[in-house]
Amino acid sequence: MLLQLSVLALVLLSPVWADNFYQDATVTFGDQRAQIQDGGRLLALSLDKISGSGFQSKNEYLFGRFDMQLKLVPGNSAATVTTFYLSSQGAGHDEIDFEFLGNSSGQPYTVHTNVYSQGKGNKEQQFRLWFDPTSSFHTYSIVWNSQRIIFLVDNIPIRVFNNHEALGVAFPKNQAMRVYASLWNADDWATQGGRVKTDWSMAPFTASYRNFNTNACVWSAATSTSSCGGSKTESVNNDQTWQTQQLNANGRNRLRWVQQKYMIYNYCADANRFSQGFSPECKRSRF
Repeated sequence: MLLQLSVLALVLLSPVWADNFYQDATVTFGDQRAQIQDGGRLLALSLDKISGSGFQSKNEYLFGRFDMQLKLVPGNSAATVTTFYLSSQGAGHDEIDFEFLGNSSGQPYTVHTNVYSQGKGNKEQQFRLWFDPTSSFHTYSIVWNSQRIIFLVDNIPIRVFNNHEALGVAFPKNQAMRVYASLWNADDWATQGGRVKTDWSMAPFTASYRNFNTNACVWSAATSTSSCGGSKTESVNNDQTWQTQQLNANGRNRLRWVQQKYMIYNYCADANRFSQGFSPECKRSRF
């Protein structure tokens, strides 16, 4: 009950499900391996030895809240990668990632998060989940505004990436991004550093998506304007709560609980990888 009350306290903006992939998404690769079903309410991606599959949003966005319900590949999902992320295009692209790294039967998924700005990432944090993500749908959300990025699982924050431009750390705020999702194979790194490979006798692998919702500023490249008014970082609509969303005390407690119990990798603690010193934002906040 305490957890439920804390979650309710975190919800500054409850999503209203758009629920129509025909209207909101376009299949980008995989041909018939990507199937819109149930009148547009569900999209199933599959992976076989020939190809994976994926889709993208029809709109581009400059800030917003993005929700997706996923049910991940069950059973032996080793070396499969299921994704839900935002990205712009080009060598200097921005990107905000949820990647779900499969595992051998009975072993937990790894939730891999990362933030790219101007083509540079190396901001990884990884987590286990406190539930079975293959048995039912769960909601994964990205809140992106000009001050911070919040990653949420079932409305529980697992990560906050703050804007530290004042410290010289790039932050994604000038490039419009689409929502992307995909299912693909990464034998060389996804499971236990590439030591466990895909068992293709289990193919095809399938992940399911539903309740894709965006409460966000739609960006028009033709007019360089936002549906929230203004252009680029000036596109602010005060009626959109996510524009200034941050964690309250309950949210910070939930974040601390997740990071203490379920975080398995933090770039801000990897001294072997960053032997020349950590990125400046690592010194500003424990979380």
